[in-house]
Amino acid sequence: MKKQQFILILGGVVLLSSLFFFGKTVNPNRAKQIVEQHHANDGHDHSLKFTDILAQAKSQLSASSLQYINKVESALNKANNEDKIHTYHQLASFWKDSARVFEPFAYYTAEAAKLDNSEKSLTFAAQLFIDNLFDEVEPAKQNWLATNAKVLLDKALAINSNNDSTKIGIGACYLFGNIADNPMQGITQVKSIVDKNPDNLYAQWVLALGSRKSGQYDKAIVRLLIIVEKQPTNYAAILHLAECYELNHQNSDAVKWYKIIKKEIPNPEAKKEIQKRIEQLQH
Repeated sequence: MKKQQFILILGGVVLLSSLFFFGKTVNPNRAKQIVEQHHANDGHDHSLKFTDILAQAKSQLSASSLQYINKVESALNKANNEDKIHTYHQLASFWKDSARVFEPFAYYTAEAAKLDNSEKSLTFAAQLFIDNLFDEVEPAKQNWLATNAKVLLDKALAINSNNDSTKIGIGACYLFGNIADNPMQGITQVKSIVDKNPDNLYAQWVLALGSRKSGQYDKAIVRLLIIVEKQPTNYAAILHLAECYELNHQNSDAVKWYKIIKKEIPNPEAKKEIQKRIEQLQH
């Protein structure tokens, strides 16, 4: 089994990371899909447009749902800003709860946040994109998520320039979103916060995932150990820790942490896959 497939089977565990850093899961209904990484460095423009995303999502709707959503959308043309906020939330609720499609849900939540223009609404909407950015493997989708998140976070930072979580989010956009030629720009920004406050676990998490992405598994392990010491039931961090040990050829340590997460998670399929991994590492 490929490692990406293994992570996606345990996707429900990985999404728990938002419980520890932000107090709630923001995308419980997202359908996980295994996608092949493509479109990278071939000289073509692979930017995603929301109109195309929306058209694809609408093509999956029933006739009655499509009629409803088109009616709600038409109300935007003649609405004032306050009414638009309500309408955007109405659209977001449909895509989240009825259609269960993440991208339109996040987009319309973001549009409402821009009109509301409060730090709370802007950072909440931005985090929808960032939480999905962490486990997205398709470069074009990474760019779309990060671009949308950064617009929101820049607005939030203009309201409150002292919010470290906002700065960390912007760093994550640079690090994981293919929005800049130099991802070190994101690492530097987040690392400055960790240097000032090592107990900022969100910053430690972003740097850990960044180290893992760049193949610096030893550095990722150090940061993940800091997180699990402070949050021993952070199953997302434990899962990544086990995998980083495995990728760093420290099989006994990997087995130790796989056993811990196997004991805690309720999903039978996930338990089965973890046991397979443990047995492979022990031979």
